[in-house]
Amino acid sequence: MSMKKWTDEELTSTRDNLEEWKERYNKSRSGSKLWVFTALLGAFAVSTGVAFIFIDGVTVLSILLIVMGAFTCYSWFKSERQKNDNDTFLADVHRELKRRSKRDAKSKSKGKGAANTEKETAAEKTTEKVSEEATDEVTENNNEEKSEKQS
Repeated sequence: MSMKKWTDEELTSTRDNLEEWKERYNKSRSGSKLWVFTALLGAFAVSTGVAFIFIDGVTVLSILLIVMGAFTCYSWFKSERQKNDNDTFLADVHRELKRRSKRDAKSKSKGKGAANTEKETAAEKTTEKVSEEATDEVTENNNEEKSEKQS
């Protein structure tokens, strides 16, 4: 599914819904702890069922324990995978919205005219040079302070 074909409204509504879901999930930390505890109980049920098969032989109870424990563990696995898929999809939606906003900003700056963009580019280069010089000076001062402290 390509998000490039989605409208901005669809992307923002999807982002809002996923962020709301994530907030609810993060808020109810006791629910997620209970879910992990349930998965551990399912694993314990499977191992107990297998142990009962070795001790007593194949019985209805041991088969029932294995089936119910496997179902519980599988449910936990599916929910964790869905949570991870939702988190990944949310990150993709954020990335797509960011890409679109950058694209829109570039198209607006191109629409101003070539003379304005040349002036802006020259101003940005001078600003970058000044900030690099200031960073170099700060680095030199820090190095001098470190050497003085070591002496």
